[in-house]
Amino acid sequence: MATPISRRSVLAAGAGAAAGLALPGAAAQASRSSTEVRFTLGAETLDGGEQVTSLTLATGRLGRVDPASLTTGTFTVHAKATSPIPLAPGDLIFTEYDLDRTVTGARVGRDGDIVLDLAYAEGQTGGGTLGYIVSRGRNVQLDLVYTITQNSPVVVRGRPVTFTSFEQGRLSNPEVDAFSYHTSGSGMKYRLYSPSRHRHGRRPLVVWLHGGGEGASLPDNYYDNETPLRANRGALGFATREAQRIFDGAYVVAPQSQSFWLEDGDRFAPQIRDIIRGVARRHPIDRDRISVVGCSNGGYMSLKMTVEYPDLFASSVPICGVVQSLQPGGGRQITDAELQAITTPTWLVTSRDDTTVPPEPNTVHAHDLIPGSLLTLYDNVTWNGHRFAGHWSWIYVARNDPRQNGLTVWQWMARQRA
Repeated sequence: MATPISRRSVLAAGAGAAAGLALPGAAAQASRSSTEVRFTLGAETLDGGEQVTSLTLATGRLGRVDPASLTTGTFTVHAKATSPIPLAPGDLIFTEYDLDRTVTGARVGRDGDIVLDLAYAEGQTGGGTLGYIVSRGRNVQLDLVYTITQNSPVVVRGRPVTFTSFEQGRLSNPEVDAFSYHTSGSGMKYRLYSPSRHRHGRRPLVVWLHGGGEGASLPDNYYDNETPLRANRGALGFATREAQRIFDGAYVVAPQSQSFWLEDGDRFAPQIRDIIRGVARRHPIDRDRISVVGCSNGGYMSLKMTVEYPDLFASSVPICGVVQSLQPGGGRQITDAELQAITTPTWLVTSRDDTTVPPEPNTVHAHDLIPGSLLTLYDNVTWNGHRFAGHWSWIYVARNDPRQNGLTVWQWMARQRA
């Protein structure tokens, strides 16, 4: 009978420790002690956010696993995701879940480990790593508990084996893990991607400023430094092989606000500048090739940075950025005079169906006033056949889709000099 096993449970070794495994003496004892299996959660950041897409069971140390003994029914996978922050009664969070994950493939990986591929798709509930707490306006990294049930033996070294227990390990996302973790002198946290070491000379720097949902929630003591890389592909896009080729190897820095940028742009602007200066001191940064890119709250902050520091950036790409206050009766977050005074080459991006930050009083208005600025105005946000919310136009920039005058947005950025 299959036994469900959580990441915290370890069954006692005994008659059922390795069902069907008959080895004499010390070999049998060694087999029983080696059938506790640790597994990692493999994740990918999709355009709509990070999802767990596979589990890797560390079975390679046990010996050769016969791939023919693996089917999609060999193991059952259950996932439970809950908020890391205590919620008050009535608080809404999207998306906690408690469900079975569909196993679409069971195979032997490159290191001899068993890999279970899981069903996932844009907009699919039950695989995401982030939850959105409505009352905080924040994405938080969910507490994930995955339970594996083995339904039939696996052939290892020619003998059928039923593993005694499964212990959950770390969440592994190679694109996210490629960014190192840092805290500036002001206390603002940030992630940094460094290009391959074989490149020589000074490198460009791309500054990614996240949206409102990816900041910290300090009243809850929640400041994770990871959410901006897991919520969308904004920063990750510039670390891809394609982007690195276009920029000839670029550093990518992703600061994380202690709340949200719109709360106090005057306070956050010098903190971001200090992060940029610190990265430029410690790494071979070409100070004439620093670009700032941001979405929504970060689109506002991108404009704010070019207002406050007109000589710092070679280019700016504000995406669905806030110019007009979203509060009823609120004034300008960036004044007309400030927009008219921007001298940084600017390429604005938004979608006509954005109901969160309407394009006309914000992005289109900014384009009308910023001298020489470019504008890409989409009808909607659709990628790989999936229709996203109109506010999510950053997906296009993360995929290098906007084009003007024969250049993509990344190519245009790479050509600019301060």
